[in-house]
Amino acid sequence: MMQADTNTTPTILLIGAETELIDAIAATLGPVRSVTAVVVHKPVESAARQPELEQASVIVVDLDSRRRESLLALQGLIARLGLAVPVIVLTDGFDDALARWFMQIRVADFLRKPVDPKEVLRACIRALRGAVEGPSSGGEILSFLSAAGGVGVTTLAIEAAMLQMRDSKEADTTCLVDLDWQNSACADYLDLEPRLDLDEVMSAPERLDAQLLEVMLSRHKCGLSLIATKSRPTQANFLDPAFVLRLLDLVSARFERVVIDLPRSWETWTDQVLLGSSRVFVVTDMTVPGLRAGRRWASAVAARLPDIKPKVIVNRFEQQLLFGTGLRRVDVERALDGFLAGTVSNNYKLVREAIDRGLPLEDIKAGSNVSSDLKKIVFNQSTAELRSSPTSLSNVA
Repeated sequence: MMQADTNTTPTILLIGAETELIDAIAATLGPVRSVTAVVVHKPVESAARQPELEQASVIVVDLDSRRRESLLALQGLIARLGLAVPVIVLTDGFDDALARWFMQIRVADFLRKPVDPKEVLRACIRALRGAVEGPSSGGEILSFLSAAGGVGVTTLAIEAAMLQMRDSKEADTTCLVDLDWQNSACADYLDLEPRLDLDEVMSAPERLDAQLLEVMLSRHKCGLSLIATKSRPTQANFLDPAFVLRLLDLVSARFERVVIDLPRSWETWTDQVLLGSSRVFVVTDMTVPGLRAGRRWASAVAARLPDIKPKVIVNRFEQQLLFGTGLRRVDVERALDGFLAGTVSNNYKLVREAIDRGLPLEDIKAGSNVSSDLKKIVFNQSTAELRSSPTSLSNVA
């Protein structure tokens, strides 16, 4: 392995198990004094934690797109980098679905093998020039999970979408996506007619494109867009993961900010949705069983998807008096053991009125404690922690 002198030149990190190709690229980069090449002869899933990643200015990955673990490792790598380091991918298995996926996870460039090492050099130079200008801000995707029934996850997802919409400097940039097909409550809460016709698109999912997406958007008078279907209480979630992730591809490409209300049941596509999220929130309430459930859910998600850092929102929080007998904030913090994102005050009367009238909380009472509490949670993360958009991983794995 060649050692980088990061004090004087940008470092181009070459990752791949195909020794001949990686060494040929390194040899081409060698005479270029303005960069330093570092080689890691490992597949991306084995190299994703290499210390050399910390010094890299550009990363080139020789990807075996037939290996699901390689695809997941690439997505996780880009997510951890936070778009601060351009990633160039070399691959031989190539089709439209893979190209679309590369764009969705914010791959800086991708080249089809066999590839001329000089073309890789040119791609690295382009990526370095782009890095000097700074990474693109990208969109933000917030996903909400429920730790138990009736904890108010839909209310918080809607309000989070409203907060995102009001924070945006441009109109028509925020979309709420109701993925709980069985219960599908977002449209009822907003007094909207759900326009996603599953019977129509499921029979021919290839018809789902940007134009059809516009037809299937419900729009609230406040400016929020909604993707939702009519609830199917007696039917289990039956949707093909490829369809779900294709839908999210289109939504994330269309909108700057996306909020996803997920079903409590773990579906075959849930992993990919969470991996494509900027942040994942588990919602629970301020009861002993609720706090235990919140911690179990957050711990389980973190164990299943190590690249995800789920946080718990405790809804309907009530501050107890000093000598009261109920749960206090210190009890909440202790119970959640580092998973706590924040608490949202209990204001049942306000929330009920907003739901009954199909209005945002802000229209009922400006600056309410519920909105103020959630705003602190939604906007307290740095942009460096943003993750990539939902992807069509199941289409290409």
